[in-house]
Amino acid sequence: MNELQTEINELKEFILDLKADRAATKEKERRESWTKYVSLTIVIIAVIAAIAAQSGGKYGGAALTGLNKATYFQTQASDQWSYYEAKSIKQKQYELARDGLLHSGATDPKVAELVKSYDDQIAVDKKKQEEAQTEAKNFEVQRDQNRHIAEIASSKGGKMGMAISLFSVAVAVASICLVTKKKPLWFMSMLLSAGAIFEMIRAYVE
Repeated sequence: MNELQTEINELKEFILDLKADRAATKEKERRESWTKYVSLTIVIIAVIAAIAAQSGGKYGGAALTGLNKATYFQTQASDQWSYYEAKSIKQKQYELARDGLLHSGATDPKVAELVKSYDDQIAVDKKKQEEAQTEAKNFEVQRDQNRHIAEIASSKGGKMGMAISLFSVAVAVASICLVTKKKPLWFMSMLLSAGAIFEMIRAYVE
């Protein structure tokens, strides 16, 4: 009879211990239920970071394209200025030759014809100079426009790069939070994410 009573008491103790364990487990799950939101936060941060990375690549490509176009237009402008200078030198040569003939006092019809041909050539060269100058200035305008585009894209890319870095740190901090169950780390990761989003907005509205 005593043995039966002892077994019953042990069974009761076992049931009490089991209930206590279940209660402790439920309490632990209740206290750590916020960690599922941390996991959700990590997913959201990762998605936004991917968008930031794509935008950063787009801005980087735009900056490179702008610089390439600026270089191209600079080359074209340099070519036109070189052509302008060449025509200017040629024009001076014709003017010197013409002036030499005029000062020689020669009245030969052939000399007059030669002077006229020099005047015609000088007029042609002046026209070509003006055209070259106009073209060169147009190319320089396009060069400056593309440089400006490249500068803006580079600035946007820098801000987007900062956003990506902040997102990366935020994910790392949130991951550590899941392991250590330290709730302040979750708030820190969200704060870092807010900073990253701010940098993204700055890049978009610039």
